[in-house]
Amino acid sequence: MSYSAKGNRPAEWASKSSHHHIIKDEAVQEILERLWMPDADPGLGLAERIHEHDPVNDSRIQHVIAVDGGYTETVVRKEYPSSTIHFFQFGAVLIKLDDLEHIARSPFISPEDMARLKNIERLKLPLPTRGLRLNDEESLCDTVRRLVHEFFLKETLGEQHNLLDTLAWFIFRRYKGGIRTADEAEWVLSSHPVNGVDGAVVLHESEMSPDGTFNKDGHILYLTDIFRLHEIIDEESGAAGICSFLAGVIEHLILVHIIRHLLAQRPSVLGGTLFLIDRPTGFFGQTARLHIAMFDLVRWLFQEHELYLAGLEKSGAFVDHAAQIGEKMGKGTYLILDDQYIYRYISPGKEDPNRPYASSSYYGHKVIFKNRYGQMHVVSVPVPELKKFPAKVDLPNLDEILTHVESLRCNMYDSALLPIALANKLVSLAAHPSTKILQQFARDSVA
Repeated sequence: MSYSAKGNRPAEWASKSSHHHIIKDEAVQEILERLWMPDADPGLGLAERIHEHDPVNDSRIQHVIAVDGGYTETVVRKEYPSSTIHFFQFGAVLIKLDDLEHIARSPFISPEDMARLKNIERLKLPLPTRGLRLNDEESLCDTVRRLVHEFFLKETLGEQHNLLDTLAWFIFRRYKGGIRTADEAEWVLSSHPVNGVDGAVVLHESEMSPDGTFNKDGHILYLTDIFRLHEIIDEESGAAGICSFLAGVIEHLILVHIIRHLLAQRPSVLGGTLFLIDRPTGFFGQTARLHIAMFDLVRWLFQEHELYLAGLEKSGAFVDHAAQIGEKMGKGTYLILDDQYIYRYISPGKEDPNRPYASSSYYGHKVIFKNRYGQMHVVSVPVPELKKFPAKVDLPNLDEILTHVESLRCNMYDSALLPIALANKLVSLAAHPSTKILQQFARDSVA
C-alpha cells in the first residue's frame, strides 16, 4: 500500500514496473490456467429458447411509476479522510402515458410538457459510514441503526403512513387481514443487533411499540434491524459495505409503499400501472431474506388484484451476455433464462439440482429482450413461483410488460427507458460537482 500525502511531501505512487513480477511468476500462471469461464457462445442452445414477442395493442396500462436511487461518499475533513459520510437520494417518477403520446405528436417539447414528466418525490438520507457517530450514541453501528430507523419513521412520500408502518404492513403481512398465520405476525433475527450474540431473536408484531421499536432483554431494537445491517458494520473499517444493500431495500420499500396506498385509496388504478425499478427483482446480502416477504406480497397481488412490475438491469454478467448474443437474436424476440442456460453460459457457479437459480434472493425470472428497434434489455419479471425451467406461461403479463418496455425506449443512452432515465437524472449524485458540494456541506455542518 502506498503512502498518502498530507504535508508538502508528495504521495507515494504505485510502481509502474512491478507487474512483470506477477506476469513471470509460474505459480500465478498456473492458477490462471486453472480458471474456468462460462462459454461465450451459446451456439445451438440459443435458437430453441427464442420466443417471438407478441405486442399487446389494448393494454390496460395508463401510468408508469419508476423508482430509482443513488448514493455517493464524501470525506468530512480533508485533513482527516478516514471520516466519511454517504449521502443517499431516492425518487419515484410518475408518468402518464397520455402525456407521452401528446409529446410524441408535438413538433417541440415545451417546459410544461417536461414538468408533467418530472413528477417526482425525493427522499434524502445522510449516513455516517466511517470515523463518525451521533453525539448521543456509543458506536458507529448504533448510529447507523438509529438513523436508518429515523429515516423510515420520518418519510411518508406525502401519504398518510410512513415507510416504517409500510415495512410492518409488508413483513407482518397485514394486507392479508384475518387470514394470515401466526408465523406471519413475527420475524426472526439470526443475531442480536445490540450485543451481537448469535441465536434467534423473535420480533412479535404484538410487542412492537407505535414507533417501531421492541424492548428485548433491556435493549431497544428497531423494526429496521430486520435488514441485518449490523452484522456487516465494523467500527474500524466502517459501514460502506451496507450501502448497496440498503439502497436496494429502500427502493423496494418505496415501491411497496406506493402499492399499499394505491390499494387503500384507488385499487382500480393498480391494474393500470406499470412499476419499474432500476435493479433486479431480488434482495441481496444480509437483506436477502426479505425476498420471502416480497414473494408473499407478489403472490397475493396476483391472486387478489393485478401486478405489472419489471426490474431493469444496466450492468453485470447478464447485461454482458445480452450484448454478446444480441446479433444472434432477431428483432422483437426474447429469451427466458432457465437454470441450464444460466449455469452454462452466464454464471460460473454450480447448479443446485433441487433449487432454482438464486432462489435465496430472487422473486422473479430474467428475460433478455431485443425490441423491434434493436435495443437489448435484461428484464426481471416477478413470478408466483421460481422454476428451474420457466416457460412463458410462468411469467404473468410478460407480453404486456415487454410491450411497454419497448414503447418507453429513449435514445439518451444504450437500451435506456425514459422513466428510468428521468428518475436517475433527478436522484443520481455525480462525482463532480455533487461530491465536492456535499463535501463542503458536510464540513460546514459537522461539529
